[in-house]
Amino acid sequence: MAFVHLHTHTAYSLLDGAGTIPKLLDRAKELGQTAMAITDHGNMFGVIEFYEAAKERGIKPILGCEVYVAARTRWDKVHEYDSSSYHLILLAENDIGYHNLMKLVSIGYVDGYYYRPRIDMEVLREHSEGLIALSACMAGVLSRQILSDNYEEAKRRALEFIDIFGKDRYFIEIQDHGMVEQQKLNRGLVALAKELDLQLVATNDIHYVRQEDAENQDVLMCIQMGKTVDDEDRLKMSTDQLYLKSEEEMAELFSYLPQALSNTQKIADRCQVEIEFGKLHLPKFDVPDGMTSYEYLKKITEEGFQERYPDDDGTIRERLDYELSTIEQMGYVDYFLIVWDFIRYAREQGIMVGPGR
Repeated sequence: MAFVHLHTHTAYSLLDGAGTIPKLLDRAKELGQTAMAITDHGNMFGVIEFYEAAKERGIKPILGCEVYVAARTRWDKVHEYDSSSYHLILLAENDIGYHNLMKLVSIGYVDGYYYRPRIDMEVLREHSEGLIALSACMAGVLSRQILSDNYEEAKRRALEFIDIFGKDRYFIEIQDHGMVEQQKLNRGLVALAKELDLQLVATNDIHYVRQEDAENQDVLMCIQMGKTVDDEDRLKMSTDQLYLKSEEEMAELFSYLPQALSNTQKIADRCQVEIEFGKLHLPKFDVPDGMTSYEYLKKITEEGFQERYPDDDGTIRERLDYELSTIEQMGYVDYFLIVWDFIRYAREQGIMVGPGR
């Protein structure tokens, strides 16, 4: 049996994760682990650094995010109802999933931001292709309902996720950090998985590298909340188990659920995302029929040249030809057309343009 960590917060889970990407991956390599996921809270800031650093160490990078799902919709922003949100782990199974994950995280910031970047079930449904979902930690919607003794509502929400992802891409996540409420929660989650014929997946909610780092993470949380470590009236983790555990430690914790451990490797095997570096990914600018992008750029440049430099002695023409050839060689033709289009539209609408604007 092989185990893979699929729930990992790095220092990019700001003022919450206490482990830097290099240190987390170094520890994973030290433990002989061959794959690992990154699932920071609500953002993908560390994904590229993680991808490159993992590849350098011979560790397969699994790209994901622990997104915040709005209590109602991403548009609702009333404190009484919308100040809290649910967690959900999303992992990119393929390149389509990776692009959908980026889209969802962007929507969370642009449309749904209220205390934190939030998505909702509507956009999750629209951008679910290529993504594997895990039901998340104690802050997941299923967990909260079960802990509130509302099993039927947990079941209803699970069915909603199954409708979006199907049973092959939606997993019930279980954790054990030695917390009393997790014993009750896991019983409910295992029962729910059995009733709905869903697969279980075991994770450890990693927030720091080693067990002794728990104190550092506690200080970070104090900074986040504006509290001191001596303040009794503050949120505090009641466990020091949120570290990068070995496969042996996880096997001991979940010896009664071996399938939940082996499913981590199965998910890792399914996640196949390759990021291509050194290549521009620009939108294609629509040009008039019969013309290439470069021909169109030369045409509008020539029009501007004739208007501004009717008496040129050849000096400016020489420089123009040089600049155009450089733009073409570097592959920036569509980029210049896109920027030109923005500027053209702004001027036509009376919007000021220029340096700094």
